[in-house]
Amino acid sequence: MVGYSGTKAASQYRKLGLEVDVNSASPHRLIQLLFEGALTRLQQAEVSMTRADYASSGALVGRVIEIVAALRHSLDEQAGELANQLDSLYQYCEFRLFDATRDQNPELLQEVGRLLKTLKAGWDGIATEGKA
Repeated sequence: MVGYSGTKAASQYRKLGLEVDVNSASPHRLIQLLFEGALTRLQQAEVSMTRADYASSGALVGRVIEIVAALRHSLDEQAGELANQLDSLYQYCEFRLFDATRDQNPELLQEVGRLLKTLKAGWDGIATEGKA
């Protein structure tokens, strides 16, 4: 897996307690599921934030931060510069999520969503290339 450690991904996924059998999912699929979970919760957080349901939006954003942290911890240090760049991007996402909660700004959630969608599309493309 380009830039990620399969063992670390499984470990981080288990820690988050997400709804899937980790033992039957490939390491590549686990990363996809982390992205999907983050994007789903971002959408939910945006709805909650626009409804001024701050407790719910805060909890959802907190969950997204945990997922982004899991993605960071899943990076394979042996991937070198790619892992460093992804780590920096994930760190930026975490900061923007904190800012979004502090400022109650759904536009910042949308920004993080766009970044994660781009990363997920690239990750999904790796699976497609492998099958071709």
